[in-house]
Amino acid sequence: MSTRQTVIILDYGAQYTQLIARRIRESHVYCEILPFSTSVDKMRELAPRAIVLSGGPDSVYGDKAPRSDPRVFELGVPVLGICYGEQLMAFQLGGEVQKSDHREYGPATLKIDEPVGILTPFQTGEEIQVWMSHGDRLVALPQGFRRIGSSGNAPLAAIADPERKFYGIQFHPEVVHTPRGSDLIRAFLFDVAGCEPNWTPGSFIDDAIAQISASVAPNERVICGLSGGVDSSVAAVLCHKALGDRLVCIFVDNGVLREGEFESVTHTMRQSFHLNLVPVDARAKFMQALHGISDPEQKRKTIGRVFIEVFEEHAAQVENAKYLVQGTLYPDVIESVSVKGPSAVIKSHHNVGGLPERMKLKLIEPLRELFKDEVRSVGDALGMPHDVIYRHPFPGPGLAIRCLGELSEERLSVLRKADRIVDEEIRAAGLYDAVWQAFAVLLPVRSVGVMGDDRTYEETCVVRAVGSTDGMTADWARLPHDLLAKLSTRIINEVKGINRVTYDISSKPPATIEWE
Repeated sequence: MSTRQTVIILDYGAQYTQLIARRIRESHVYCEILPFSTSVDKMRELAPRAIVLSGGPDSVYGDKAPRSDPRVFELGVPVLGICYGEQLMAFQLGGEVQKSDHREYGPATLKIDEPVGILTPFQTGEEIQVWMSHGDRLVALPQGFRRIGSSGNAPLAAIADPERKFYGIQFHPEVVHTPRGSDLIRAFLFDVAGCEPNWTPGSFIDDAIAQISASVAPNERVICGLSGGVDSSVAAVLCHKALGDRLVCIFVDNGVLREGEFESVTHTMRQSFHLNLVPVDARAKFMQALHGISDPEQKRKTIGRVFIEVFEEHAAQVENAKYLVQGTLYPDVIESVSVKGPSAVIKSHHNVGGLPERMKLKLIEPLRELFKDEVRSVGDALGMPHDVIYRHPFPGPGLAIRCLGELSEERLSVLRKADRIVDEEIRAAGLYDAVWQAFAVLLPVRSVGVMGDDRTYEETCVVRAVGSTDGMTADWARLPHDLLAKLSTRIINEVKGINRVTYDISSKPPATIEWE
C-alpha cells in the first residue's frame, strides 16, 4: 500500500510550471500538474496535502484569464500562489490587483518582514535575491492576510494567512535565479503542509511492481517494444521484476541503428537482466520501404508504419498477450493536458502509436509519473549499468533523420563510422555524461577537398553536441577546441566519403536538437 502524499500544481500556462514540479520532487514529495480547470471533486479524489497555483502570462482582470473554482480554497489544505497564482488567490478572496507602474522582469531583492510559514528559513530584515516576472501587482490584501515580504516594486511581494495556511509570493522560487528558492519550497512542503519526504526511487519501484502485479492476471502475458533506450529499458526491467518471463520484449533492428547497437542491446538485456527477448532483424524490409524517400516527415512516417507491421507480426505469436508496455514519461502526460492547447506539430513522434487499439491491448505505462532524470534514478535503484541508464537519447527513426537526403546502405555506413568516432572521443575526453547528446549528421552536400595530391569531392559531416536537462530546450555544448580538432581529423582521415567537418552552434529553440 503506497504511503506517498500528493501535492497538486494547478497550471495557469506558466513557462516554469514543470520547474515547480521538479523542485517539489527534488524534495522527495510527489506532485502532479493539473490544468487550472480541474474540478474540485477531482482534486478531492487525489487527497492532496497541499496545492500550488502556478504563474501565468495573463492578468486576473482579462476576459479570458484562467481562473479555478474558488472552492479550491475550501478544501482545507495549504495553498501557495506563485506570481499569477498569488494575484489570482488574492483576487478570488477579495483582494485587489492593479497594473504595475512598470513591468518587472529579472532580479530583485526581497526584504523579509516577518519570517513565518514559507519564510521561516530566513531572518527578519534579511534581504534575499529573487527573480521577478510580472506586469501586475497586488495592492490590497484579502481579509485575514498580512504582508511578510516586500520588494522595491512589489510592496506585497510575499503574503500570508497563517491560520488558513495560505501563502502568496510575487516572485519565482523555482528558478535558479532565486538562489534560496528551494528553501522556501521546502518550508511550504514540510513546515506548512507537513509532508513526508517519502517519494524516492525505492518507494516508486515498490509501488510500480505492486500495481503491475495486481493488474496482470497469472495466465496473461505482456509485450514490450524494446528500443534499447533509457525509457524502454527501465520500463522493461521494472516490468520483468513484476512479471518474470510473462513479459516478452520485442527488439526490432530497423536498419538505422548505430554501429553494433542491435548486438550490444540484445546481449545486455539477455545476459544482465535475463529478459525474455525476441530480436527481429528487419533491416531489409525497412530499407526497401525507405528507398527513394528524402523528406524527413515521410521518413518518420514510413519507419513508424513498417515498425507497426513488423511488431504486430511478431507480437501476434505471443499467446494470451493482453498488455503492451510503453515508456511514456510525465512530460508527455503534461503535454496531453496542457492549458495552452495542442502544440504545433514540429515532427511526428515515433513510438508504438496505434498498436494498443489495433491489437486490442491494454497499456502499461510504468514511468508515466516520472521525469527523465527520475527514470535514471529508478534505473540506478534497479541496479542497471551506468552505460544503459545514462545513455544519450536516440530518436526512434534513428540514423534516418541524421542522414539527410536519400538513404542508402553506403551513406548509412559512412554515418555510422563518423558517429562511432564522435562517441569514442566524447567518452575519452570524459565529457559523455556532461552533455545531453553528441552525435554526427551526414549532409548531402559535397565540397572539394585535397587528400595527398588527389582532389576529393565528398559529403559534409556535422558534429552536434548539446546540453539540456529534459530535451525541451537545449544549448550547444562548448566543447574544447582541441577535442573538435581531434574529431575533425579522425573523421576525415578514417571515414571515406567525408572530407569536411563542421560544428553546429544552434540552440533549441529556434533549432531542434535533431536535424530532421
